[in-house]
Amino acid sequence: MEIFSVTGTFPKEEKYSLVDQIRRSSRSITSNISESWARKSYIKSFVNKLTDSPGEEYETETWLDYSKDCNYITSEKHQELMNGYDEVRKMLISIINNPEKWCRF
Repeated sequence: MEIFSVTGTFPKEEKYSLVDQIRRSSRSITSNISESWARKSYIKSFVNKLTDSPGEEYETETWLDYSKDCNYITSEKHQELMNGYDEVRKMLISIINNPEKWCRF
């Protein structure tokens, strides 16, 4: 939700480009997790869907870099958000590498 509020301050000309892209990719992280959770009865299916989330996470980081470089967010806000996404990535990788802890048999 922080991405949503932060991007609300971006210039109007970015509404259908950068704002749309960063909001879509950040939301896609959690929606892919939800979809994978629905597939937790099948480890391979669970992992297959879950592996989409880190890709969306990296995309979100790229848009955050653009946002900082365009001076739409401060370096401090950029670092704060990047630290949060770093933690998300670590958790996702841990789950992907240990799916048996999350899947029912």
